[in-house]
Amino acid sequence: MAKYGNPIRDMVGYLNNQPNPCWPNGAKIAVQFVVNYEEGAESNILHGDSCSEKLLSEIVGAESYTDMRNLNMESLYEYGSRVGIWRILDIFTKLNVPATAFACSMALERNPSAAVAMVNAGWEIASHGYRWIDYMKVNHETERNHIEMAVEIHTKICGTRPLGLYQGKPSTNSRRLIVEEGGFLYDSDSYNDELPYWNMEYGRPHLVIPYTLDANDMRFATPQGFNTGDQFFTYLKDTFDRLYKEGVNGSSKMMSIGLHCRLVGRPGRAVALEKFLEYILSFEKVWIAKRMDIAHHWYKKFYPLSCTEP
Repeated sequence: MAKYGNPIRDMVGYLNNQPNPCWPNGAKIAVQFVVNYEEGAESNILHGDSCSEKLLSEIVGAESYTDMRNLNMESLYEYGSRVGIWRILDIFTKLNVPATAFACSMALERNPSAAVAMVNAGWEIASHGYRWIDYMKVNHETERNHIEMAVEIHTKICGTRPLGLYQGKPSTNSRRLIVEEGGFLYDSDSYNDELPYWNMEYGRPHLVIPYTLDANDMRFATPQGFNTGDQFFTYLKDTFDRLYKEGVNGSSKMMSIGLHCRLVGRPGRAVALEKFLEYILSFEKVWIAKRMDIAHHWYKKFYPLSCTEP
């Protein structure tokens, strides 16, 4: 196996030993909604960056402008914090559905009223790091400092520290730095499973709760992605139906859905989100959870027997 490098990638996972997750109240599926709050933390020369943002907006395939602002991109992001977050909060609140926000601390700092609203709605606010930038291009000391800043700012604005972290564009140092920080129950920089699992690389069990890039509104902003709300709804419905069926047949899983304020917050897409929420609420034995609820559940039920639970 040494010829494949170190650390060795886990290409096997649970294999035939998938645990029964024992979701609360006999649920056949755990459904988890993530609302990414990034607006105001993206790449921008006003933030000290060398170039403008280019990802995940209505301008599919946008270029990054070196040493220049992109005012169109800026205003598309501003829509998320000015309008989109409030529409999403309204939908989730009226249907009494919990959610987890992946929130960049710089973004929260620029619009603390959004943070207050998410807290008042009962959402978990997990950390999306300090910035929404590519940490593969950042040295490990800067990334360590950003994680520390993210926790400090997050705690000041939200009243409690974050228990989960999703860098989104992580480096090979990210997970080690998250574990070393010491206060996180989990990270979500993974897409390789439909159940949480334990990472044992850094001296103690560290929980990974995988996320998703397929059941995700980001595909409205990528080539060959979703063109209409109907396409988004159909994909979410098909994913839910398949996983619910597997759960009924004795193999329960977790379904993650990724959302962005500037994308699904647009009215024509918000309709699809609301429609999907109403659809899954019509089912019995569905656990709609926050990520920290899933983390607490996994610590209680599946903490490695050879280790002492923190």
